[in-house]
Amino acid sequence: MAAIDCGTNSIRLLVTDDGTADLTRRMEIVRLGEGVDRTGRLSDAALERTERALRSYAAAIEELGATKVRMCATSASRDASNAADFRAMVRGILGVDPEVISGDEEARLSFAGAVRGLTAAAPYLVVDIGGGSTEFVTGTDSVAAALSVDVGCVRMTERHLHGDPPTAAEVAAAEADITAAVDRALAAVDGRAAATLVGLAGSVTTVAALAQGLPGYDPVRIHHARISYADVARVTAELLAAPVADRLALPVMHPGRADVIGAGALVLRVVMERSGHDAVVASEHDILDGIAYSMIDGTS
Repeated sequence: MAAIDCGTNSIRLLVTDDGTADLTRRMEIVRLGEGVDRTGRLSDAALERTERALRSYAAAIEELGATKVRMCATSASRDASNAADFRAMVRGILGVDPEVISGDEEARLSFAGAVRGLTAAAPYLVVDIGGGSTEFVTGTDSVAAALSVDVGCVRMTERHLHGDPPTAAEVAAAEADITAAVDRALAAVDGRAAATLVGLAGSVTTVAALAQGLPGYDPVRIHHARISYADVARVTAELLAAPVADRLALPVMHPGRADVIGAGALVLRVVMERSGHDAVVASEHDILDGIAYSMIDGTS
């Protein structure tokens, strides 16, 4: 079976047979949500980038013999006025409609992907930092409460962080915006009562790689790594002070993430400050795995 997660910044594919072994796991930065916060629509260029990635994924799905496909699309396609064009394009390539899922469903899938196999103490606060939104989910074996807020690495960069590197005033404006949303989310899901903070998605895993000083991006070293608040604060400050060219030179940095990683790291740092957690457990398993589990478990 094939699971596809199409977010604001990236589109990812997981093909698996039983959820224990990956036949392939791929990611492309397509920036589908580029400009959506300003224009309210998906740009032609963003749709073209996404189409190219989907055609490549469709070829891999056929080659590996996957007979069931589920594609979930998140924040950018929820917000766009031309979402129908996006759905038609996906249907033409994959033969299935993308599910433009609600924030609650996004949270449920992210939580399921993140906590399966996790040995850290429950209850969990799972925070999925995306391009356009961030999901806050609490629970033990299942979701107790969830909220999605419109704070993500692409949205915050486009809204506030215009300099290269951003100015102190720009960072302060982004931090104020993020803090208001984080406080609202933590209150709604009782996030401060959780025993373990689990961080998902590329911003978190990249910060975890940088905090560990890895010579290259290594999912095995990153998955379930425990990163202290001090290290998150240090990496965030370094990223926000560096121009994009310097971020691109970092050996763990995906080229498509370099311009927005400062905002993503800032979201993570604020979450830790406002929730009172002194460490975050980084997870390589997230909504993409949750989509696959939903097909395996028959809950899709």
